[in-house]
Amino acid sequence: MTARLIAHLGFHKTGTKSVQKTLQANRDILDGHLHITLRADMHALCEATRAWSASRKPVDLAYVRYEAAELLAGWQDDVPMLISSEDLSGHMPGRRGLTTYDATPQLAEALVSAWTAARPDMDVTLVYTTRAPDPWLRSCHTQHLRAIRIKRSAQEYAETYARSADFDEIIADVRRRCPDVAVEEQKLEQSANLALGPLDPILDLTGLPPSVRTRMRPQPRANVGMPQAARDALLALNRSDLKGDAYRAARKALKKQHG
Repeated sequence: MTARLIAHLGFHKTGTKSVQKTLQANRDILDGHLHITLRADMHALCEATRAWSASRKPVDLAYVRYEAAELLAGWQDDVPMLISSEDLSGHMPGRRGLTTYDATPQLAEALVSAWTAARPDMDVTLVYTTRAPDPWLRSCHTQHLRAIRIKRSAQEYAETYARSADFDEIIADVRRRCPDVAVEEQKLEQSANLALGPLDPILDLTGLPPSVRTRMRPQPRANVGMPQAARDALLALNRSDLKGDAYRAARKALKKQHG
């Protein structure tokens, strides 16, 4: 029997955390049917892909290949492996000077090359969840507000990073670089009413028996959006003259206030 690897590689803010939260909550049910591999199970590989997306140094790409091969070192049976982490597509645009996902296709090529070399008998499927451009760009802006001192408004961010929402271009490049594997796109909007949300169409690719799938426990949606008042307050704080401890204290208070 041919081994199967299904790798859900991103993109950020397309339901990836909901997928991972549901997989984590159902590890006991999936045990023996799927090998679940999330960020905590492949921390070194995720750090390597993020590092290369920013540096583009050959040595960092070599490290990606090494860690990708190491990930499969202990996988000897034919139980399918399901991997999920948006970090495997590199940093989110807006971080480390990145303006698009132009690192993603070469990262996919490096991962597939390492995985198929480590286990030549394996079928690989790459999965990318996507989202309509306008809500995706707004969600990315909100994520940046949560994490860094971004000073652009949501509109300014959308104008600056519009090309990062061209998922068709990036996925087409992945397919050109990885012609021997299946590359699937799953649109987030199409999974809104499914029992397991964006995980459901990914599970369709795994061959998981229906009797196991029906036992899985749905989970609340992860990383829900912030109220507009919270986004406005964080942006105003980021644009203020506050620095150091005063800024950090104000930011902490805002996050506590708005949850």
